[in-house]
Amino acid sequence: MRYNVIKNADSIIDSSSYLIKNPENYKGKWNEVFNNNNPICLELGMGRGSFIIEMAKAHPNINYIGLEIDKSQTATAISNIRGQKLNNLKMICADARNIINYFGKEINTIYLTFSEPWPKKQDEKKRFSHESYLKLYDRIFKKDKHIILKTDNKILFASALENLSKYWYSFDKVSLDLHKDERKIENIMTDFEKQYFKEHRVIYYVDASFKN
Repeated sequence: MRYNVIKNADSIIDSSSYLIKNPENYKGKWNEVFNNNNPICLELGMGRGSFIIEMAKAHPNINYIGLEIDKSQTATAISNIRGQKLNNLKMICADARNIINYFGKEINTIYLTFSEPWPKKQDEKKRFSHESYLKLYDRIFKKDKHIILKTDNKILFASALENLSKYWYSFDKVSLDLHKDERKIENIMTDFEKQYFKEHRVIYYVDASFKN
């Protein structure tokens, strides 16, 4: 799925109250940003924001932060909220490799929804489920670790299961075909997933945790 380049992305981003422009200033103080002590969930690579926006609507007592490096996608996500008031949602336009500069130990759940799969062996360290990223997540989880991942890419899914297992995560739920799974698994679809659903693609899912 291709994304359009938004020519005025910078102005859309800069004028939005949903975007946190200097996230490093709020490290360890995100409860003050949201003005409550509710759990905080982080989506890495939010794309056009459909997942994180709908999650914020569905769970008003949970705080959500969507992080996306691409300005056009961030601008689209912001435009998709226009006219709505979601006090439990914020966005960051930045590189996920810098998350330890933005958060202290204050994140409850990390969502990895249809992240770039980087299927080639030489690119595996770029995957959000690689051990190098898992080590970063250790530094921002509040206490227990909790990762939910969805993808249509079998290579990414297999490597994610392997890395999470090596890193001592337990698999609370695993689905090899989420849309046909008969268990009650909450599933708010991303833009990618909506298209893949129409194409009858298999969606892989894992809910993994490590309790300290």
